[in-house]
Amino acid sequence: MATAPRPSIVVLISGRGSNLRAIVESAPPCRIAAVISNRPAADGLAFARAHGITTEVVDHTAFAGAADPRTAFDAALMQAIDQHRPGLVVLAGFMRILTAGFVDHYAGRMINIHPSLLPAYPGLHTHRRALDDGVRLHGCTVHFVTSTLDSGPIVVQAAVPVHADDSEDTLSARVLEQEHRLYPQAVRWFAEGRLVIDGTRVRVLPAPDSSAAAAAAANHRVLVAPALDL
Repeated sequence: MATAPRPSIVVLISGRGSNLRAIVESAPPCRIAAVISNRPAADGLAFARAHGITTEVVDHTAFAGAADPRTAFDAALMQAIDQHRPGLVVLAGFMRILTAGFVDHYAGRMINIHPSLLPAYPGLHTHRRALDDGVRLHGCTVHFVTSTLDSGPIVVQAAVPVHADDSEDTLSARVLEQEHRLYPQAVRWFAEGRLVIDGTRVRVLPAPDSSAAAAAAANHRVLVAPALDL
């Protein structure tokens, strides 16, 4: 029996690409067709090239003179992505707010990781806001992307404790460690065809050889950091 071809993904980055690195090093059951950045100097591009992955740059600053720069940039980015025919688009530190038309084009096949336990703290400065509010738990969320910022169906979350002496840097580092665990898992689930969007929720189908307990755990979908004492 012929082996089914691995699905292709395109990863979008703007900076160092630490989540890209985590995904690549996890050896997911998919082919990373390309890494695309809106910033020519993004460090993650060098990492991708070193691993034999095709890279491209669609520089958002090149569209500053357009009548509608955001729409023009998104159209060029969409063209760059679509030539690779990906089954999934992965936003990995891609620091652009995307237009509704772009998001709709990839509906159900674009995911993002956000550094908070959504729906808490959408947008920027999540660690600062969590510290200012004195919350005991913080974390990160993988979600499908919709036209409403940081509000798409949640795939999986990871929680970390917030310590009394935390700074933004220490809390950010603790959350980032969980991002590097969480995002590869979500990509793997998608590549295995195990994610089903059901309205505003996501169901994780059990692996063919998984037990009932494993299936139940997959659908709990909140991963707790080892250091968390509840």
